[in-house]
Amino acid sequence: MHTEPDEPNRLPIERFEAMLKTNQILFFDSEEFENIVLFYLDSGKMALAKKALKLGLEQHPTSTYLKLFQVEVFVIEDKLEEAETLLDEVSDLERDNEDIYIQKANILSRKYQHREAVTYLEHALELTDDPAEIFSMIGMEYMFMDDYENALLNFQRCLEHDEEDVGALYNIVFSYEYLERTDEAVNFLNDFIEAHPYSEIAWMQLAKLYYKQKEFGKALAAIDFAIISDDSFLGAYFEKGKILEKLKRFDEAIENYTITLSINDPTSYALLRIGKCYEKLGQTELALDYYLRSVEIDSGETRAWNAISDHFYKAGDIHKAQYYIEKAISIDPEVISFWKRYAKIHKKLKNLEEAEIGYRKALELGNYELESWLTRSDLLTRLGEYDSAITNLLQALEFYPEHPEIEYRLSGLYFSLKDYHKGEFHLHNGLHAEPEFLMIIEELFPMVYKLKRVKQIVAEHKKPSH
Repeated sequence: MHTEPDEPNRLPIERFEAMLKTNQILFFDSEEFENIVLFYLDSGKMALAKKALKLGLEQHPTSTYLKLFQVEVFVIEDKLEEAETLLDEVSDLERDNEDIYIQKANILSRKYQHREAVTYLEHALELTDDPAEIFSMIGMEYMFMDDYENALLNFQRCLEHDEEDVGALYNIVFSYEYLERTDEAVNFLNDFIEAHPYSEIAWMQLAKLYYKQKEFGKALAAIDFAIISDDSFLGAYFEKGKILEKLKRFDEAIENYTITLSINDPTSYALLRIGKCYEKLGQTELALDYYLRSVEIDSGETRAWNAISDHFYKAGDIHKAQYYIEKAISIDPEVISFWKRYAKIHKKLKNLEEAEIGYRKALELGNYELESWLTRSDLLTRLGEYDSAITNLLQALEFYPEHPEIEYRLSGLYFSLKDYHKGEFHLHNGLHAEPEFLMIIEELFPMVYKLKRVKQIVAEHKKPSH
């Protein structure tokens, strides 16, 4: 959202933009240039901010504040050497300007010198008449250092000076949670609400904390107060829907998610949640309609694609489930859950090679669940690709050392390849870890199970030790 200039500053901005269109050079005083540059920076219009700065410095080459804006632009563009050089020039002329220390802190922060940045911000505190923003900046520096105790202290100081600083409120709660002091966060919010009973942000944060503590009744009461404080507060309706889902009050959850559709443009997430609620109510066709609307609004809504595929899979329409999951993969091939469903569907269709590809892709993307390793191994075994199955299982052992389900499969594969030494090694490992899992060899490698040497090793293992 762009910052709108107030009336006294609107005319210089209009004059400046008119000047750019006509290529005329008009004169502005330094304060007008400062307001023009600030407006463009706040609006995210960097190109216009730079044009205004260039012209401003040409007309007012000694303006400290325009030079400080130039430093800020250099920092944003990560031109830290240029920023430092210009800042040194300004600081030689004016040492009691808080903005010099703030910009120096910004440069140091970009260089990951957060402790030094705090020192400069503390100098700025000594010079400022408005400490709230500086306390917030110090809090952020401590967050970068993972020092949440000091971060918390400074955000609290920020809020003391500016009770409407929503960012500080969020960061105080975040710091408490990071420090695993949730009860203190609850007490803090209750105290804050006592002084500011219509703070919708505080009420919603309190509702979220109660939700995490599984106190859903208290969470619901808190979120209702957030909505009373601001009945157009979009996030509060989402949070209320989430709480009502936990309470299995799905009809009411749908009502709250639906309200969000009327407050703002429909979001894929709201449509997804409505679909999930209808699914819980057994209205699966209506649920499907909302899932389809969800991906229509945002084709990147992973959970909706999964829900669509799952809908058809459960309904027994496996080919439609395949169609939609393959469509999802074509949009984003980096989603693990898509490949797992792809594998499951092709396994159901007895397309073993495709199913193996699905599990392999999921593993390559970081899905290191034991079930994925084992199922892929079994598919490779059925395809007769014993060497690949072994490689897959040896990789699995790195994540699940000496796991019996892996050991017995490796034993069966090595025996099948007549590598008896390794077959015996992994059979001993499996028997030592979990004798009852021997059935894995019996089911997957019946010929190996019948081998005389295998029966001998099993018998020896059963003998009581003296």
